[in-house]
Amino acid sequence: MLEQLDAGLVCAFLEHLEDVRGNAAVTRNVRLAAIKSFFRFLEYRQPAALDQIRRVLAIPFKKTDQRLVPYLLKDELQAVLDAPDPATRDGIRDRAMLHLAVCAGLRVSELTRLKIDDIDLPSMSIRVLGKGRRERTLPLWKTTVAALRAWLAVRGRVAALEVFVNDRGEPLTRWGFAYLLKQHVATAARQHPGLKKKRVSPHVLRHTCAMIVLQATGDIRKVSLWLGHATLTTTEVYTRGDPTEKLDAMEKIVPPHLRRGTF
Repeated sequence: MLEQLDAGLVCAFLEHLEDVRGNAAVTRNVRLAAIKSFFRFLEYRQPAALDQIRRVLAIPFKKTDQRLVPYLLKDELQAVLDAPDPATRDGIRDRAMLHLAVCAGLRVSELTRLKIDDIDLPSMSIRVLGKGRRERTLPLWKTTVAALRAWLAVRGRVAALEVFVNDRGEPLTRWGFAYLLKQHVATAARQHPGLKKKRVSPHVLRHTCAMIVLQATGDIRKVSLWLGHATLTTTEVYTRGDPTEKLDAMEKIVPPHLRRGTF
């Protein structure tokens, strides 16, 4: 079976994605990255197929446009956070989820896997288990702590250890959170029509947190630690989308004089 998974087959699959299925180069690169990750695993398990594995790993990624990361502006974010109805149990839960997702910049998997024992309300912090089983501790805003306290007060005694559960007492899934977010964005768009033009996914909330931290601290290293990135290179994408970075540079630049004249 492994002998059939050669570089020619992988290249044919990638061409099929673009030519037949109409996927963009970004999608092609994501699929290729997953394939390469599997073949790096095989390097240490199948040394006899090392030449075949290296040919697959040598397949290049396609160049793509590097777009700015999408994030919510302050008024848009507030509208989304205010969308859940705090007079209902589901509204209290959704408000706590949205506040926590933005405050901590959590991946949707980190948010749905968060357990009761991971929350330390007295110290206003949470413990997060991220990618690569890397743990990090994050402080919480006072508003986020208040929202979490309100949810834990009405959550009830359920068997699930996860913080956020559905009406049946089962852990909320990543797709369930994405669905709820879509509903609340639609509600917020009535106050801010600009939201209708934006595709607000759970990861956009993470991007929004990164921009808030970057604009508050001006330190890309703190953003990297906050989000739990393995390398600083991953975090550098936010500097291209932050207008305050450019404004600070503009204030320090002495522009050349404009030659005076009469017309």
